[in-house]
Amino acid sequence: MFMMVLIIAAFALTIWAQFRVKGTFKKWAQVPATSGLTGYQAARRMLDNNGLHHIPIEPVPGSLTDHYDPINRVVRLSEPVYYENTISAISVACHEVGHAIQHSVSYPFLVARHRIFPIVNFASGIAPFLLIGGFIFNAFGLIGLGIIFFSVAVAFQLITLPVEFNASNRARSLMITEGFVHQEEAKGVAKVLNAAALTYVAAALLSLLELIRYILMFTQNRE
Repeated sequence: MFMMVLIIAAFALTIWAQFRVKGTFKKWAQVPATSGLTGYQAARRMLDNNGLHHIPIEPVPGSLTDHYDPINRVVRLSEPVYYENTISAISVACHEVGHAIQHSVSYPFLVARHRIFPIVNFASGIAPFLLIGGFIFNAFGLIGLGIIFFSVAVAFQLITLPVEFNASNRARSLMITEGFVHQEEAKGVAKVLNAAALTYVAAALLSLLELIRYILMFTQNRE
């Protein structure tokens, strides 16, 4: 029962984190950056200043759909981030460039995440079926295998945490030193990036608690 309470609390934290990132982004999307740079311009300058002239930046539809594509080596920014010159826009844009910089210097956690991604893609798809089938038919072998596969997916989420925090730290530092934002605007940058990071923390916590619950159920059934 205690474990279920923790999982429900983690799930509530995940929902709250999603609302918070949207609310924080919306708030600082109404505050223009004094530099006047758009998300695209800030990202382009940061890429060029780090020797990444070959990496293109593309606008994509939607809101908060920003990401760095490591396969094609492209920074993709949602249209509000790409075109607008707000604290939210340049914060998110520079965060994604942080991932491109990580890629260029072979940041260890990013390399690890890339290498296990194909395995995670398979494991996360099959784990629920193995666990459900194992518990329905009381098949300990299936449950154990499902736990192993689920553990891979949890490991991926845990590895993602330092990747995201490091990208945000790189972005925040470079934005100030390169004059994209003034010192007094750094507070807004931190709020936007911290809110985004919280969603990854909440998701990782929820997955970790789920894994512990499966392990406890497995050991209790074995007894």
